Amino acid sequence: MKKILLLFMLISSVSFGQKKLDKLLNQFNKNNVPYISVDTLATTKAILLDARETKEYNVSHLKDALYVGYDAFNLKETLTKLPQDKNAKIVVYCSLGIRSEIVADKLIKEGYTNVYNLYGGIFEWKNNNFQVVDSLGNETEKVHTFNKYWSKWLKKGKKVYE
Repeated sequence: MKKILLLFMLISSVSFGQKKLDKLLNQFNKNNVPYISVDTLATTKAILLDARETKEYNVSHLKDALYVGYDAFNLKETLTKLPQDKNAKIVVYCSLGIRSEIVADKLIKEGYTNVYNLYGGIFEWKNNNFQVVDSLGNETEKVHTFNKYWSKWLKKGKKVYE
């Protein structure tokens, strides 16, 4: 009986957490870019674009991700990093999936047809025990959480604000 109750509590907390994240993303996003889950991304080959700021990327990022930034995002420069094939699978991520939607939408408007926004961003990636690397390519537990308010969404790893 205890095991069943524990399992129910675990499933409920995961579901509740996802509903809260859905609510947050719906508050900020237009939902004009399809999401890809961290589990799906982990088993998929894709071009990864990091739409966070330099200091965030330098603390940690997904392995092989290309830095494109957000405040200083340059579409023309980013296009030089992408394949000519407009059907190439591209996944854009940020901390939670808000900034990345804006960057991903710009790529779609340029004619890329297989562009996704990582649901929950690097926080969800790390929360699901997937690896992140630092600026030297070494695995790290650190994740830049932008500030204390946004850090509540990172449940695993070491939170870094500066």
